[in-house]
Amino acid sequence: MTTPTGVEWTDRSSVQIGALVPLTRPGWVQAGQHLLAGLELAVREVNDAGGIAGRPLELVVRDTAADPHRAAAAVDELARLGVAALAGEYHSVVARAAAARADALGLPFLCSSAVLDALTEQPTEWVARLAPAQSHGWQIYADFLLSAGHSRIAVAAEPSVYWASGARILRNHLAPRGGTVIELDMRALAPTAVCDALVDNRATALLLLVGHPQPAVSIVKSVRRDQRLAEIMIGAPAGQPEFAEWATLLGDDGAAIPFLRYLPERLSPRGARVETALHERLAEAPSFVAFEGYDTVAVLADVLRSHGTDRARTAESWPRVAVEGTRGQIRFSRTPGISVWQWAWTPIQVVDRDPAEPDRFRILHAG
Repeated sequence: MTTPTGVEWTDRSSVQIGALVPLTRPGWVQAGQHLLAGLELAVREVNDAGGIAGRPLELVVRDTAADPHRAAAAVDELARLGVAALAGEYHSVVARAAAARADALGLPFLCSSAVLDALTEQPTEWVARLAPAQSHGWQIYADFLLSAGHSRIAVAAEPSVYWASGARILRNHLAPRGGTVIELDMRALAPTAVCDALVDNRATALLLLVGHPQPAVSIVKSVRRDQRLAEIMIGAPAGQPEFAEWATLLGDDGAAIPFLRYLPERLSPRGARVETALHERLAEAPSFVAFEGYDTVAVLADVLRSHGTDRARTAESWPRVAVEGTRGQIRFSRTPGISVWQWAWTPIQVVDRDPAEPDRFRILHAG
């Protein structure tokens, strides 16, 4: 069996990696598309370079659609199919469900993008993560808010473990430094009522702890059109403005909304090459999520080449990983308060879309 690039397989049976990706609503579809593009590009490059000990690497993709129950069922199915490991997932609450099943089944899971600190209830040897923990990234975002002069910060929040965790991190980090977090319950407030609440509370910043595209887009439009709030800063620590869909839906209103992005100021040579390839694959600039996907397969391929496809040996190898990824050298360690093997830390930036050129990002703060 020979690949289109001329690689000859010594064994026709593939080494399979299960990929969990949100590809339909209510999942964040564009994030899922970028994550999958990174995963697929890395698999293609691994196979062009000879695969895993002469066997082709194959991605077995399952759409989670932002549904924790669907993700858990997919983990069960992929485990039965015999995948060597799991990769992916963008939504934190979904990744948490997948991690719990992977831990219970003894299936290695390298989580690409989810940031929730408590990815599993108890410490586990089976799960590792590339994205920074939420507490780490959101504290950097809180430092940015203070440095920009914001101490009365409103959060428009929907109910979820992820948003509640984010609000708590902000409150705990800001309170000792003189900051106040005012929580606006989006179950009770229409976007126009948010404007009145911001005025009444004398907030200087509003953070969007809500889903995309709705109600985030409607909130931004309402605030931008309210003359009383001409000076307020809108922020989105979870990264909603990262994707082109944001600019398409909001135009100029979507600029100058700072968010967290997990990229260095300069990509490594490998990162620059991958950026070009991802741009071709996506027909748009790749988000940091696409790089997370690529790095996930780069790590798993290195582990599978070095230690074989036995699941237990893969899990045992997390502390010995040393892979040059697109955004720096990836190593995993035990981090206080984090229940999984953690890359500590991927580079973190606070960026926004430039009002003068909304397709261009400005780096406002780095951590």
